[in-house]
Amino acid sequence: MDYNEMKSKLEEYNQMQILKAYDRADEKTKKELECQIERIDFKQVADLFETTKNEINFNNDVIESIAYVDKEKLNEEDYKKYLEIGEKAIKDGKYSVVTMAGGQGTRLGHSGPKGTFDIGLDSHKSIFEILIDTLKENNEKYGVIIPWYVMTGKENHEDTVKFFEDNNYFGYDKNSIKFFQQGKLPMCDESGKILINEQGVIKEAADGHGGIFQSMKKNGITEDMEKRGVEWAFVGPVDNVLVKMVDPILLGIMIDKKVLAGGKSTVKANPSEKVGVFCRRNGKPGVVEYTEITQEMAERVDENGELVFGESHINCNMFNVKVIEEVANKNLPYHIAHKKASFIDENGNLVVPEKPNAYKFESFIFDAFDMLDDMAILRVKREEEFAPVKNAAGTDSPETAKKLYLDYYNNLKK
Repeated sequence: MDYNEMKSKLEEYNQMQILKAYDRADEKTKKELECQIERIDFKQVADLFETTKNEINFNNDVIESIAYVDKEKLNEEDYKKYLEIGEKAIKDGKYSVVTMAGGQGTRLGHSGPKGTFDIGLDSHKSIFEILIDTLKENNEKYGVIIPWYVMTGKENHEDTVKFFEDNNYFGYDKNSIKFFQQGKLPMCDESGKILINEQGVIKEAADGHGGIFQSMKKNGITEDMEKRGVEWAFVGPVDNVLVKMVDPILLGIMIDKKVLAGGKSTVKANPSEKVGVFCRRNGKPGVVEYTEITQEMAERVDENGELVFGESHINCNMFNVKVIEEVANKNLPYHIAHKKASFIDENGNLVVPEKPNAYKFESFIFDAFDMLDDMAILRVKREEEFAPVKNAAGTDSPETAKKLYLDYYNNLKK
């Protein structure tokens, strides 16, 4: 774009503060800004800002419980049936794994990508290596090489790729690992003006884990899957060191029930635990956030004394590749987060706010469930499949994850 084209585009959407940033930038920064201005859908940003004025109301939604399969309570016949169906698909090369690894380890006091973090095992294995060990075990078990797709972020992409290269891909077939970047959206202030960051370019934030569908299509991941004959993809975050990325039982249930999406749940620790739970919303499968249900709903129990809304979404998802492509061609709804965000003002001064001053827009992976008539949900044991590493100390910290990890593998040896 030439200067007049940029000016015209920014004038149209009342974003002339970006042109002021461009005018005072050096040549390198100008080139990056030019790329951003050309790439960004300013109409989309304007429309998203308008949604910040809307009051969210879930009163008209009909939220009901949803059926699930409890892995622990499967009888021997059903377990064997689902296992055989799932294992056949894996052995036939129809299975892949996608890991969302766009985050930095900042909250853990770690300067690199979260996947490179050492949770404190005696082996000092990083989270990435822990996940690779799981994949290698399954490759050996099923006689295949499972394709692994790793979604990075703009800030950690180069460091992530270099980490794998420096460690020779931890012995994994490097042709079966592909990296791709997560999408981003501009952040804007409370008047709808797009912010400029400390580097003098447009301040962008990751578009949420729901953006993975479009990122996979845009980066040729679904195309690569189809070339390899892959039909199914497990999609989960990098920060769960007990994640079972290869689960023939969930896959077998999905194939047997002829559904194209699935997810894993753990029972809520208590009615007030702040987690999203699986449900049916207006007849469609979905996840309801803890902010969307009343205390009565959160505490409601069935005839067996179990919580009606007790199946926590732990972000362990499975999709047919056709669903990934279908969702990528549509727009998931965006959710608004009101955040504190430092920025460079129109005079070139750094502003560090003391209270939330900006909007971040992100989509959530579970909103894709709403596009389907049904899905499979497999309840699993928290202590066997859920050891998140999110906080530096306390709940969901390296210390708790390490204990869960060691307890699980020590129990396997008994």
